Amino acid sequence: MSRRRRKHEDHTNHEAWAIPYGDLMTLLLAFFVVMYAISSLNEGKYRILSDSLVAAFRGTPRTLEPVQVGEKQVGSGADLKVSLVEQGTLEGQPRQLLEAVPIENAHPLRNGPRRAGGAGQPLPGTTAADEAMLRKVADEVEQAMQDLVERKQVLVRRYVDRVEVEIRTDILFQSASADLSPHAQAIIGRLAVALARFANPVRVEGHTDNVPIHTRAYPSNWELSAARAATVVHIMSERGIEPARLAVLGYGEFRPAKPNDSAEGRNMNRRVLLVVTGVGEAPEVAVAPAAIVAQPVSP
Repeated sequence: MSRRRRKHEDHTNHEAWAIPYGDLMTLLLAFFVVMYAISSLNEGKYRILSDSLVAAFRGTPRTLEPVQVGEKQVGSGADLKVSLVEQGTLEGQPRQLLEAVPIENAHPLRNGPRRAGGAGQPLPGTTAADEAMLRKVADEVEQAMQDLVERKQVLVRRYVDRVEVEIRTDILFQSASADLSPHAQAIIGRLAVALARFANPVRVEGHTDNVPIHTRAYPSNWELSAARAATVVHIMSERGIEPARLAVLGYGEFRPAKPNDSAEGRNMNRRVLLVVTGVGEAPEVAVAPAAIVAQPVSP
């Protein structure tokens, strides 16, 4: 009688998942080790590179001590190299570039919009000849508008790179209007005659208060301020100033000279501002908010 062989059943391995899981953990560990090695910064090499670039471009060092990022590596030679680079940088600079500039010698800026050129720095196009010409322009305007200047209806401000002539609009325009009366046209004519003998560009800016306006002619203060500046420009071009020297800007109520919380403040904000710039500059030169507040230069 033959015996039947019993067939052994294969056992299922329930721990087979552990092998790929272990491989995955090993790969992740290696990945994070590599990422950590890449992200580690060599502070000494970073300081040497930074100071070398400053020395190469002859930039004025902002500080004698570089910013510390972590602890210095003792014995790496980074401190010695950084000191040598700093010494070479300082010796290669003219002494006046390393000294602080006194505030009274800095070029003044005005509080509010100014031409782009860097806060606290004179414009590249401003020269001694331009400054002398602008002084003559200011003298001529003050002489031509002497009665209005004395009554403080016209203000003349002198700056290194421009002259500003501010005219109160209550002597030029009626409320919500951009039409000049004959008396106002005579005032603009006197100013145009004073400026016609110079070649300096003139930018005319219109400003209003924050009282809303919504008419068919002027849907907002933007249109009203621009229309008033354009009216002044038309009169000046008719009185002998080349149109290419003129530019029109309308700021509406968004560049106030005083707070609009009182009647006096709103009256101060309703104004026309003429900005006379250097001869070699365009009248529509860009403006930007100033970062430093200073007073105009004295006459």
